[in-house]
Amino acid sequence: MSSNRPTTRQSVFITGAAAGIGRAIAERFAKAGWFVGIYDVDEAAVQALAQQLGAGNCHAGRLDVSSAPDWGPQLEAFWQAAGQRLDVLVNNAGIAVTSPFAEADLARHHRLIDINIKGVVNGCYAALPYLKCTPGARVVNLCSASALHGQPQLATYSASKAAVRSLTEALDIEWQAHGIRVVDVLPLFVNTAMVRDDVSKMKTVQTLGVRLSADDVARTVWKLAQGSPRSLPTHSPVGWQTKLFYVLGKCSPDAVNRFVTARMAGY
Repeated sequence: MSSNRPTTRQSVFITGAAAGIGRAIAERFAKAGWFVGIYDVDEAAVQALAQQLGAGNCHAGRLDVSSAPDWGPQLEAFWQAAGQRLDVLVNNAGIAVTSPFAEADLARHHRLIDINIKGVVNGCYAALPYLKCTPGARVVNLCSASALHGQPQLATYSASKAAVRSLTEALDIEWQAHGIRVVDVLPLFVNTAMVRDDVSKMKTVQTLGVRLSADDVARTVWKLAQGSPRSLPTHSPVGWQTKLFYVLGKCSPDAVNRFVTARMAGY
């Protein structure tokens, strides 16, 4: 890693940037003048997005977040292209398995864990040397309202997001010694292809509706990239429904949370 003097232009490295929330985050930061790293397993899609954003405003590449060896070369290439700084790492890449637990192939559950948990661990581990060299750096992990209580038909997904929430809390404490904040965002159902094509079939979605857009989540990520790191909340629920569940979950007994969750899911 080069130790040259960094540029003054801030930079953000985004995983899962080909579509949905990741793409919305990339577009918001690029519009604000940041240098944006856009990475996804769909290289054609991120290269097309790079053409839209402009070559001088971004760096794009293929990245399988579950593969630890993929991270090093992409981070180093981004570091050089961005002028030797990494202000914000956004661990956005994720997938879902939406079915009763035993009805999905075990391989699908394993793949979800590889992407949703190992992908975040890989990203934080590989990015730390670069974050340490950028004053005021922070990590924003895409979590979920499903981390507040395990969701039927989203069992492994909920577990993965609960793991991301715990990892966020732990690293936010550990990395304060480096001046790095680690925070997360917790949206409910977002109007993306993943929700429209698969998750929308769930009873919980039909009960609560899909009230958030990718831009709503991007707006929250943008707020977490601004201001003093000390003022940031560790967890940021997105949307009034998630904020309500977040508060009630802290106050309600476990039996009540279980009952509400089960009824919304049709159990």
